Amino acid sequence: MNKKLKINLLCFFTVVFWSLAFPFSKVALGHFSPNTLGFLRVCIASIALSIIGRLTGGRLPKKKDLGWFLLSGACGFGIYLFAFNRGMQTLTSASSSIVIAITPVLTALVANYLYKEKINIIGWITLITAFLGVAVMMLWDGVLSINNGIFWTLGASVVFCMYNILNRKLSMMGYKAIEIVNYSMISSVLVLSPFSIDGIKELTTSDTYYVFVLLMLGTLSNALAYYLWSKALTLTDNTSDVTNYSFLTPFVATLMGSLVLEEVPGMGTLVGGAIIITSIIIFSKKGKVRG
Repeated sequence: MNKKLKINLLCFFTVVFWSLAFPFSKVALGHFSPNTLGFLRVCIASIALSIIGRLTGGRLPKKKDLGWFLLSGACGFGIYLFAFNRGMQTLTSASSSIVIAITPVLTALVANYLYKEKINIIGWITLITAFLGVAVMMLWDGVLSINNGIFWTLGASVVFCMYNILNRKLSMMGYKAIEIVNYSMISSVLVLSPFSIDGIKELTTSDTYYVFVLLMLGTLSNALAYYLWSKALTLTDNTSDVTNYSFLTPFVATLMGSLVLEEVPGMGTLVGGAIIITSIIIFSKKGKVRG
C-alpha cells in the first residue's frame, strides 16, 4: 500500500469514528452531564490507548516535553470535550458537525504561517469551496440553530485547531502517533479530573444502554479515531492534506444522526455534502501544499 492511499484510508476511518461522536454524544447526554461525559470518555480512551501503546512499543515522554503533552491534551481532549459537550446540549448533531468543520480552515491558515506549508491556488480554492459546502448545509433549510451552543462549538473548533498544530510539532520532535495521542489523552484526564467524583456517581447509576454508548465514544470516537488521525498526521508531509478531511464530518455525522437519532437529512445536506466531497478529492489530487 502506497503512502498516499494509507493516509487517505486513515483519514476516512477517522472521520467515520468521529462522526459517531455527534449522535452518540447526544444520546449519552440523556444521562451524563457534559462535564462528566468528557471525563469518562478520556478515561476509557486512556486505558485503550495505553494498551495499544504497550503492544506497539511506545516510549515514555521526555521530562522536558511534558508541558507540550499537557497542552496537547488540554486542547485536543480536555477543553475540546468540555466545549463540545456544552454545545451538543442545544445543537443538533448536524449543526454541531457543521461548526466543527471550520477547523481545517483554521489549521491550514496556522500551518501556513508556522510551518510554511504554502497552499497553491487550487488548494485555496478547494478549501473555500469545501467551506461553501458547509455553508450550503447550514443555510439551505435552516438546520443550524443560532444559540449559545454555537459559541461553545466554535470554541471547540479553535482548540482542536491548536491540537492539530501541536500534534504536528510533537511529530517533528520525534514522537510516534501512538505516543502523541496516548500521552495527550492521559494529560486530558488530569485536565478534566475536577469532574471525576460526579463522573463516578453518574456511571454507577447508569443503565447498560448508556454504558454501551459511553464505551463506544471512549474506544471508537476517542481512542481509535485519534490514534488513526495522529498516525495520518505523522505520515503526511502536509498538515492540510489530512485536516481537510474534517470537511467530510458534517456529511457523515448527519447520516449517522439519521440512523441513530432518526434525524432525516434534507436536500441541503445532500448538496452540501456533494460539494464537500468533490472539493476534498480535487484538493487531494491538485491542491498540493509545498513547504
